[in-house]
Amino acid sequence: MTFADRLRVLWRLTRPFTLTASLVPVLTGIALAAARGAVRPGPAAAFLVAAMLIQAATNMFNEYFDYRRGLDTHEMVGIAGAIVRDGVSPRTVLALGWTFAGTAVALGLYISASSSWWVFATGLACIGVAYLYSAGPVPLAYTPFGELVAGIMMGPVIVLLSYFVQAGELSGVALWVSTPIGLLIGSILTANNLRDLDQDAKGGRRTLAILLGRAGANRLQAGVFVAAYLVVIILAALRWVSPWTLLVLLAAPLGVKAAQGFFRHDRPADLVPAFKATSIQLLAFGTLLVTGLLLG
Repeated sequence: MTFADRLRVLWRLTRPFTLTASLVPVLTGIALAAARGAVRPGPAAAFLVAAMLIQAATNMFNEYFDYRRGLDTHEMVGIAGAIVRDGVSPRTVLALGWTFAGTAVALGLYISASSSWWVFATGLACIGVAYLYSAGPVPLAYTPFGELVAGIMMGPVIVLLSYFVQAGELSGVALWVSTPIGLLIGSILTANNLRDLDQDAKGGRRTLAILLGRAGANRLQAGVFVAAYLVVIILAALRWVSPWTLLVLLAAPLGVKAAQGFFRHDRPADLVPAFKATSIQLLAFGTLLVTGLLLG
C-alpha cells in the first residue's frame, strides 16, 4: 500500500461525513460567545481540533469493535470497512483511535488551564462515552439510546462547553440554541442505522430503527428534521436570537431530500445519498445558524 493509499484509508477511518457532528456544535458555541464580544482564538481553535479528534476516535473505536463482533463484511455499504476491505490491522485501528483521543486529552489540558478544570473533567466523560458507544458488554450503539446520548453529548454538552470556554459562563439561550443541533446530530445516527438496519438486526443490535421498524424510524427522522427548524423559528419569534438565524430555513430542502430518500428506498446502497444529505444538512444548518448569530 502506497503512502497516498494509507492517507486515503486514514481519511475514510475518520468517516468525514460524520465530522460535521463535532464541527457544528463547537462553531455554534463560539458564535454565541462572539455575539457577546467574547472570543479567545487559541482556546477556540484547540477546542475545535479536540472535538473533531474525539469524533474521529469514536469512529475508529466503532470500526474496531464492529469488526470484532463480526458486523463488518466485504458486502457492507458505506465508508466504514477499512479492516475487512483494505486489510488494515485491527490493532492499528484501535491504536489510532487511542492516539486521536490522547491528543484530544493533551489539548484539553491547555483548554482547561485557560478556562476551568471542569471542562477537562467533562471532556474526559465525553471520551468515555465515545468509547462505550461501541465497547463494553452492552455498547450504546447496540441499544435504542445511541441517538439520545449522542444528541445530548454532541449537541447541548459540546455547545455549552464551547460557549463556556469563550465566555466564562453558561447561558440559557445557548442551551436552547443547542437543541436543534443535538436533534440533527441524533438524526445522523438514525440515518446510519436505517441504512444498516437489516445487517444490524442480524448482528443482534437493538437500535431505535430496529425497535420502531423502518416506517416508524422514517417518520421519527422526518419529525426530528421539522422540530429542529421549529425551534429556531420559535427562538427568533421570541427574540431570544436574531431574525438572521432564520437563514437556517435555506437548509430545509436537504432535509426534504433526505426524508424522501429514506421513505422511497430500503436497500443500503440506495440509502447512501439520503445518509449523505442528512449529514450535509447538519453542516448547512450549522453554517447558516452561525452566520445568523454573527450577523445578529
